[in-house]
Amino acid sequence: MTQESFIYSFVARGVMILAEYTEFTGNFQSIASQCLQRLPFSNNKFTYNCDHHTFNFLVEDGYAYCVVAKESVAKQVSIAFLERLKNDFKKKYGGGKADTAMAKSLSKEFGPAMKEHMQYVIDHADEIEKLLKVKAQVSEVKSIMLENIDKAMDRGEKLDILTEKTEDLRSQAQEFKKQGTHIRRKMWFQNMKIKLIVLAVLLLLVLVVWVSVCQGFDCTN
Repeated sequence: MTQESFIYSFVARGVMILAEYTEFTGNFQSIASQCLQRLPFSNNKFTYNCDHHTFNFLVEDGYAYCVVAKESVAKQVSIAFLERLKNDFKKKYGGGKADTAMAKSLSKEFGPAMKEHMQYVIDHADEIEKLLKVKAQVSEVKSIMLENIDKAMDRGEKLDILTEKTEDLRSQAQEFKKQGTHIRRKMWFQNMKIKLIVLAVLLLLVLVVWVSVCQGFDCTN
């Protein structure tokens, strides 16, 4: 990264610029101010592209931190600069001074610090990019792990439901088995009863025939 990587930076309360710094001339200040006027003031990060430059904003707690950078500068590097800028600004003016400061009244005092932060990020851009990539990878792995845990928990719920259903089916099967055994025993007893009745009838018929033929129980004659 070169010295021209960061063109302009400011800190604003609402739409009022409290401190700004630049070593260049151009219409970028006007464009940045117009972007500030239209900026949603919810805590977030925004980047706008215009004429081969990026206008990067970090909005937090009613304050907007801006840096105008060349298009070649990675967005993550610009945001890293804004994070440094925000932390230093809050450290120096978080006690209430920034809440009552007038427009651009902090430029003289905070301008040199803004320049130092610009230079630091320019000098350490490669290390910052590598660090941000590592953080992104860690966040991605963490997100995947959390997603896998959620899926595992979902599967656990389904397994519990499946286990519960399996237990129900097993209980029903055991009940059916008991009922089947009972029915089979009942049918066996009924069959035996019928067989015994048939046998008794046959024996009775044999006895009747015997008595009729022999005219009694004595058939010796």
